[in-house]
Amino acid sequence: MFQRKYKDVEAKWWEPTDNGKILCTLCPRYCKIGEGQPGFCYIRQNKNGRLITLGYASPTGFAIDPVEKKPLNHFLPGTKILSFGTAGCNLGCKFCQNWSISKAKLDDINSLKASPEDVVKLAKEYGTPSIAYTYNDPTIFGEYVMDISQLARGEDIKSVMVTAGYIDKKARKDVYKYIDAANVDLKGFTERFYWKNTISHLEDVLDTLIWLKKETDVWTEITTLLIPEENDSEEEIKSECEWILKNLGNSIPIHFTAFHPDFRMKDKQHTPEFILTKARNIALSMGIKYCYVGNVHNVEGQTTFCPGCGTALIRRDWHTVISNNLDNNHCNKCGTVIEGVYS
Repeated sequence: MFQRKYKDVEAKWWEPTDNGKILCTLCPRYCKIGEGQPGFCYIRQNKNGRLITLGYASPTGFAIDPVEKKPLNHFLPGTKILSFGTAGCNLGCKFCQNWSISKAKLDDINSLKASPEDVVKLAKEYGTPSIAYTYNDPTIFGEYVMDISQLARGEDIKSVMVTAGYIDKKARKDVYKYIDAANVDLKGFTERFYWKNTISHLEDVLDTLIWLKKETDVWTEITTLLIPEENDSEEEIKSECEWILKNLGNSIPIHFTAFHPDFRMKDKQHTPEFILTKARNIALSMGIKYCYVGNVHNVEGQTTFCPGCGTALIRRDWHTVISNNLDNNHCNKCGTVIEGVYS
């Protein structure tokens, strides 16, 4: 395994321009790339007038994680998931917690070689019912995602995108064709925050979330990393919840997670746990059915409660499931349906 080499794999989403550059149409950044140059993400390169995807079959490593680590709390809870990513990213987050991977060029790190067949075989060998495209943003290795997820679907293995949702409207139809679940990182809820801290735009992410909810069968959960004095105000949290309720409904799970100082935000403090609890309480009081806290030990804040009778159904601590009292997808006390994917 991990021996087959891929060289100069042509990307799917690009077009030539009049001035000899290539226009990459995979994400809303729409990089115009000169000969021999990479795009913003580092791993899509203009080579002899063709856009090459350097990330194809070049993962930076594999891990077996709890699916709760993605985080996904309503998708096969308590199971393991095969996780991997590549180098590079199409966002420029100052607070990136995986920056050693997402801000690296492929030549800078010791990447593996793994065909789509290798990845699916690895999932089968370790008995993981799903594969996560994660660590950096899988949007930028969309061709690799497409090929793996199609093979995985044939083996009854599910596929999960852990993503910022920053993807072109046409390209996402291809990339998500065989995807079963996604956790979308809604990084804040103001355009100012997005542009200042990620060099991207909020509206494109919101559009992806609406598309996932209304036009696909992809089970979707949302994560917002709360950064002190950046995106943790009561006003911003309320605005985010109002938008979710209006556009996505009350059953999409939200995860408010704790920031730790890293990359270019080492001057910020860790997120106090009370801020996470406050955000969760706001969401629940506004009518969100399922809201969780993350990156802290907080059993109550990580437990799935029945929205009908209040019974604690799936109790968790960090990424560990302590107990699961679901009856298939129903509350075992009152029979209320608990939205999610459980088989």
